[in-house]
Amino acid sequence: MDSSHCFASGKTTSLLPKLTTFKNVDNNGFVKRFASDLNSKKFGNRKFKHGVVVYAVATSKNPNEAMIVKPSMFEKRKADPKNVAAIILGGGNGAQLFPLTKRAATPAVPVGGCYRLIDIPMSNCINSCINKIFVLTQFNSASLNRHLARTYFGNGINFGGGFVEVLAATQTPGEAGKKWFQGTADAVRKFLWVFEDAKNRNIENILILSGDHLYRMNYMDFVQSHVDSNADVTLSCAPVSETRASNFGLVKIDKGGRVTQFSEKPTGIDLKSMKTDTTMLGLSHEEATDSPYIASMGVYCFKTEALLDLLTQRYPSSNDFGSEVIPAAIRDHDVQGYIFRDYWEDIGTIKTFYEANLALVEERPKFEFYDPDTPFYTSPRFLPPTKTEKCRMVDSIISHGCFLRECSVQRSIIGERSRLDYGVELQDTLMLGADYYQTESEIASLLAEGKVPIGIGKDSKIRKCIIDKNAKIGKNVIIMNKGDVQEADRPEEGFYIRSGITVVVEKATIQDGTVI
Repeated sequence: MDSSHCFASGKTTSLLPKLTTFKNVDNNGFVKRFASDLNSKKFGNRKFKHGVVVYAVATSKNPNEAMIVKPSMFEKRKADPKNVAAIILGGGNGAQLFPLTKRAATPAVPVGGCYRLIDIPMSNCINSCINKIFVLTQFNSASLNRHLARTYFGNGINFGGGFVEVLAATQTPGEAGKKWFQGTADAVRKFLWVFEDAKNRNIENILILSGDHLYRMNYMDFVQSHVDSNADVTLSCAPVSETRASNFGLVKIDKGGRVTQFSEKPTGIDLKSMKTDTTMLGLSHEEATDSPYIASMGVYCFKTEALLDLLTQRYPSSNDFGSEVIPAAIRDHDVQGYIFRDYWEDIGTIKTFYEANLALVEERPKFEFYDPDTPFYTSPRFLPPTKTEKCRMVDSIISHGCFLRECSVQRSIIGERSRLDYGVELQDTLMLGADYYQTESEIASLLAEGKVPIGIGKDSKIRKCIIDKNAKIGKNVIIMNKGDVQEADRPEEGFYIRSGITVVVEKATIQDGTVI
């Protein structure tokens, strides 16, 4: 075959019959000749404009044999983190994590001993080289704002021309401006004007992230998939089991990766209808049987123009991404699914928060904060190492600045500045720590007056419990929930029970000898 190849520039064209279908075309020869020509003097030092795509045409004497090679065979557009902005949602009223959210926004709740939930998406952004970050806040935002200021404004974290901006809910002129955030989409809509700022005009893609998830993710891999598919919207998705499926928005994805159906937290027949063959995602038959549903992680990537169009033109009254905007976008936009196969946990309830934390103490945990290449950042507290005296510790995490005296700690996490006195027994317990120290003289004075200092007093026995910050638990206290009570509200006594887990509230005082 007499073949020739011409060099042209233009938009991506569809692929005609594959090269392998041409009887008279030498595949390897064609590609090799084309590649060698690129480096030959045939094209000299010709330069092509940025963004212009190069493609090749193979022709023959037979008019039916012609092929246009996709540009992607020769050039793959690389996503640039400089053109990506991240919006982290600061959470709603935190009802499902109450009472931990009584005085704190959900992303400000401690996790893993010394971190806050907001540190997860923030660190993922930093490790992904995304340096334009907005955090939307509304409920109980004081501690969240304080943590962001202490951690990410300075302290050696280099944003290299980027920024972290807190966008707090506010009222503006006009009737609509008198309303607070009505949902996740409404919160983003109210601040779309920030992208009109000169420094944000080159933002091509926008990540929408939740502030209450536990996972490690390179967001640029996600954005690259979004760019490669040329999607308007891409949802990060994960396979989930039937027992957990109704807690999430569920999707169906076709073989091309396009999202064809979305259902927000379905139950009953609606749940069954969302079951899918997850072997198409690369799962084994056994894994697919265990996880027959695909959940949306609440992590989205939008083309900037698509987000503006969806929120201001097509669905200006839709307030929530999961229940309104995404299901509607599937009908008239290209919505793709990105399958995330690593560890991911939505910490939206007391039960999942408790279980995800205690899973960290396992010998081989599914998720670890320890990774030198992708560290998780948090506020530097400049605390001394923990001091222990004749203690027994099994499968536990002990944070900085703690004092433990002849106590037993099993399968528990002890937060920073915690104090455990003689004879204390802790098992399956999450202790969130304290914001400040009490000196030995202050503790002695309080005990002499019959008062309870911060920490856990002598000979107290505690099982299956979450102890919030700055709690004061006296001597000979027993917290075991022997009656296996599942739900209880005892605010006047300083505790709640959720899903069988006792939660001692922040700054609560549990008097000597109390039995729960």
